[in-house]
Amino acid sequence: MRSTNVFLMDNNSDRNFSTGEIMKSLIFPAMLLATLAVPALAQVRIKGDPAAVGEGNNGFAVDLYRQLDKEKGNLFFSPYSISNALAMTYAGGRGNTAKEMASAMHFDLEAARFHPAFATLIKELQGPVKGRKYQLKIANRLWGQKDYGFLPDFLKTSAQQYQAGLKEVDFIDDSEGARKAINAWVEDQTNKKIKELIKPNILSVDTRLVLSNAIYFKAAWLRPFSAKDTKPGDFTTSAGKKVKVPMMHAGMRTNYFDDGKVLGLEVPYEERELSMILLMPKKADGLADLEKELTAIQLKKWLGKLSDHQVRISLPKFKVTAEFHLNDVLKQLGMKDAFERKRANFSGMTTRERLFISHVVHKAFVDVNEAGTEAAASTAVVMDRTSLPPPGVFNADHPFLFLIRDANTGSILFMGRVADPT
Repeated sequence: MRSTNVFLMDNNSDRNFSTGEIMKSLIFPAMLLATLAVPALAQVRIKGDPAAVGEGNNGFAVDLYRQLDKEKGNLFFSPYSISNALAMTYAGGRGNTAKEMASAMHFDLEAARFHPAFATLIKELQGPVKGRKYQLKIANRLWGQKDYGFLPDFLKTSAQQYQAGLKEVDFIDDSEGARKAINAWVEDQTNKKIKELIKPNILSVDTRLVLSNAIYFKAAWLRPFSAKDTKPGDFTTSAGKKVKVPMMHAGMRTNYFDDGKVLGLEVPYEERELSMILLMPKKADGLADLEKELTAIQLKKWLGKLSDHQVRISLPKFKVTAEFHLNDVLKQLGMKDAFERKRANFSGMTTRERLFISHVVHKAFVDVNEAGTEAAASTAVVMDRTSLPPPGVFNADHPFLFLIRDANTGSILFMGRVADPT
């Protein structure tokens, strides 16, 4: 049997990150793949439409990674959470808005088949909870303006296919109270790992609906790393700098490949239902080239190379939190009309007012240590009404005129200018 040292990521904590150190976003179900019931990588069990939805989600995961990897640093996100939240939103899309969403998100089935298939995928991911050692929880909820009257078919699809019940809140008179309620729900669903998903000033008097997803995962390694074997070790960053990190060490029999350019490793969790997949270029400065090769097809090829080996593993402990505002990224993927006040068509949600997506926000957390992995993420899609014009901007950073006017008579009582405020 062949052996090697396999390294992943540095120990940077709580900051926004993208491509600095090594393949980072393969933690959540859209990229996770069920694993290792036998020494070879297990075949995906679901078939038909649910399998097609899973493949589409994986395609979106890779596309999104390619968009998010442009900045320096680490990167971590849950493509599944984003897909789930936008799938619920897609249920209310119509016309070109729905067409663009389907293309950008790889929602390749017609809507009548897509939503039931996504429901089956959620059920398969959740699995039977009783007696299970690991935790994987997926939760969805709609937060709607009270007494608004969303269309029954939209609410039915949300409830039946996504288990997303409607919670009425008051965005118009108490948007801050609504924000706190949504954030508290996210925090509760993610075991307090995702806090303040929705920042101040995201919600407004024009907000009518927020579609939220939360996902929480915690599992022990099938073969835990021994804490006594964790020692400081060198890690070479993408900038070529050597840093000291707490490096875990273990020898185990698991799936691995070395194709001369890329190393691949599978580290299974308890019960072998889930695993972490690591992909690393053999060259210390080769991550950018590896990312250029990354496509859904190439990822599948790399996974297909994994086979049974005895492997010596060295893996840093790390804990990271990342958050993203995804509007521009999704527009780059082709989902444009959904964000445009004049073109967005979500008439499947309501016919009272025209709605558009004002914000898609996402936050993710991961902690990898000797015992296993804890990870959480949440996504919120904020829908605002389109009846008002875009907010204006008045930045008084140069000379201006001003006046004081009586509203009843129209009389100008005072008038002047500011040429130098100092």
